[in-house]
Amino acid sequence: MTPALSIAPDPVACDPRPDIALAVRLFTELRLRTGAARGITRASYGLGEQIAHDMVRREARKLGMDCRIDAGCNLYMTLRGQRRGPAVMVGSHLDSVPMGGNFDGAAGVLAGLAVAAGYRAAGVLPPQDLTVVAIRAEESTWFSASYIGSRAAFGRLSGAELDGVLRAGDRVALGRAIDAAGGESAQLRAGVPQIDPAQIACFIEPHIEQGPVLVARDRPIGIVTGIRGSFRHRHAACLGAYAHSGATPREVRQDAAMAVARLAVRLDDAWERLAAQGHDLTVTFGQMATDPNEAAFSKVAGRVDFSLDVRSQSHATLDLMRAELRQALAEVESRSRVRFDLGKETTSEPALMDRRIIADLAGIAAAQGAEIMPCGAGHDAAVFAQMGVPTGMIFIRNRNGSHNPDEAMEIEDFAVAAQVLSAFCLQEMPART
Repeated sequence: MTPALSIAPDPVACDPRPDIALAVRLFTELRLRTGAARGITRASYGLGEQIAHDMVRREARKLGMDCRIDAGCNLYMTLRGQRRGPAVMVGSHLDSVPMGGNFDGAAGVLAGLAVAAGYRAAGVLPPQDLTVVAIRAEESTWFSASYIGSRAAFGRLSGAELDGVLRAGDRVALGRAIDAAGGESAQLRAGVPQIDPAQIACFIEPHIEQGPVLVARDRPIGIVTGIRGSFRHRHAACLGAYAHSGATPREVRQDAAMAVARLAVRLDDAWERLAAQGHDLTVTFGQMATDPNEAAFSKVAGRVDFSLDVRSQSHATLDLMRAELRQALAEVESRSRVRFDLGKETTSEPALMDRRIIADLAGIAAAQGAEIMPCGAGHDAAVFAQMGVPTGMIFIRNRNGSHNPDEAMEIEDFAVAAQVLSAFCLQEMPART
């Protein structure tokens, strides 16, 4: 029997324990139902993601939480608090990359459920409503668009995206995929917001760290200061001329492979220089490939396709790197007698986390020695922050990186994050101005 609820405004005095056993059970079920011999796959608006959403909604209903699904298929699970009005919102996404890990995104949703279950078990009534949100389609590997679910929630998906962005593999249009999952793309096409930023007291996204910082510094959790924005060239190419490797002198070569190598070194040098000046920055050439149908061991490469991903918390730093890129392109084209075609630039906006939330989370987590750190990967928290919602993130230590089957989050570290989250959500949120 669920105990009678009592008002417990003092999180230190009350100290309800999140239901970590519930989270462990759901992590196990997610792996069994959406995994394979190697890794797990939960495609955006696909079967694996739907299984995950159905699972967490089932558990929320058992806890007596109010459940609502919006036109973009985002799921909101609300534990009623002492008062109505702006709610504390906690959550993340449940989709994954192909053959990914089991914790990316899911840890944030299950942390929220564990906190809600802990309140119910302890008979605690939080000061305001607590809404756990499972956001759709965060992983842009399926549809080449960022933050689909969270932008849908705020009415910020375009008709061009709904019609023209196709899912990798089956080539289903985004709008059709949303409708097939039970959503209403017509509402999204009309820009109808599904949630009101003014009715969200704050948004907290727990998430595994996708890099090595917490492991290297032996910290169980991190408190995020901001999410890096980016500019990207996903489908860039360097165009030179194919030639015989033994018969073509250096001075007349138009070697696309050497040209891309020179460009990469130039931008890496710029990164090193700007980082030494205190700029927050990453520069990545994630793909480089010659054409397997035309390139050969004994040919000078006439074409190289590549990608470029530049990220920073600062608009000014991104603009500095754009200028570095333009200068490097001109110099390498002249020196190597090639032409670059960068294709379309895609961008994401930097998003700083709320200073008060950073301070509150850091204070609660002081005994655990939380790391204060930037976030290099994109997350739905960026959209909430850009919409004016006070936003924070809790990173959970995770070995072996992310977007691969070898993610290795320890449940003990997850429990630390959930306990910090539980204490935070028992605070009375100040009125927003």
